[in-house]
Amino acid sequence: MTSTEHDADFAAFSALPEVDQTARPPHHRRPRFDGDVSELPDRACWALQHLLTRRYISAESDADLYSWVLEYRNELSVRLSELDLILRVVDGTEVAFVEQARYESARGVKLLRREPLGTYDSILALHLAQMMRAAGGQSVLISREEMHNLFSGVLNDTDRDAVTFTGRIDAAIARLTGLEILRRSRDDEDSYTISPVITAVMTASVITELQQQFELLLGGTTPEAETELD
Repeated sequence: MTSTEHDADFAAFSALPEVDQTARPPHHRRPRFDGDVSELPDRACWALQHLLTRRYISAESDADLYSWVLEYRNELSVRLSELDLILRVVDGTEVAFVEQARYESARGVKLLRREPLGTYDSILALHLAQMMRAAGGQSVLISREEMHNLFSGVLNDTDRDAVTFTGRIDAAIARLTGLEILRRSRDDEDSYTISPVITAVMTASVITELQQQFELLLGGTTPEAETELD
């Protein structure tokens, strides 16, 4: 082989497309049911289903599901975007959830209904978010008694009755437990762990608004505005 031929062969080799070493191999899947035409792997489908039906997925409680969300993050984002939904992955707390996109549309339909929180729900959520931020991502355990003490400075005229006042706080605890912001401890039914998702949904603007509501409550005025969480 002459040097000219060798150079030509080398040039041709250099022109070959590079192979992406990080790309996943082609996935061949069997239909899960009659009529299944999905283009996504089963794990991506399962992750999508849980994202649409649950408030959030965390690495702490659902390691497999969370890993599938990360693995198929781009594909899931596309599917959700088609439904006017946004995939939020909070890397610092290892939490993933879906949020309704906010824009005006004459044809679009909101698939996620925003849930209003009452005054006591919102104020309790404010305190929990502040505690989680102060903990720097560490797990925070709080008792029912400690949550009641958070309202010890409230002098609202409408809640001077101790039974009514206690009932409102207990209802707020139940509400945030239903929203999975509070998780009941297995060892003590009156102790709760604060979910790290609260630092994702409680933005700075929401916290500022709630702080203003709490100050009104401390001053004896019942705030009329409600806070909404997806």
